[in-house]
Amino acid sequence: MPVRIDDELYEQAKAASKGECRSIAGQLEFWAKIGKAALDNPDLPIDFVRELLIARAEDRKQLPGFAPGQFRD
Repeated sequence: MPVRIDDELYEQAKAASKGECRSIAGQLEFWAKIGKAALDNPDLPIDFVRELLIARAEDRKQLPGFAPGQFRD
């Protein structure tokens, strides 16, 4: 579905999409999701919201298992 956006925002998304391995539309969608989540949860730091969305998108089958006490010194 075509959506009109500011040329400068498009160029910023284009640059960011290369570094984050997303399409330009995917980058804009990601930013929109972060913005919506941040507005819905104003008490959470924006970096936490961003990392949470990234973690939720990861393929859980490829993540290592967790064992209690695994990270103790």
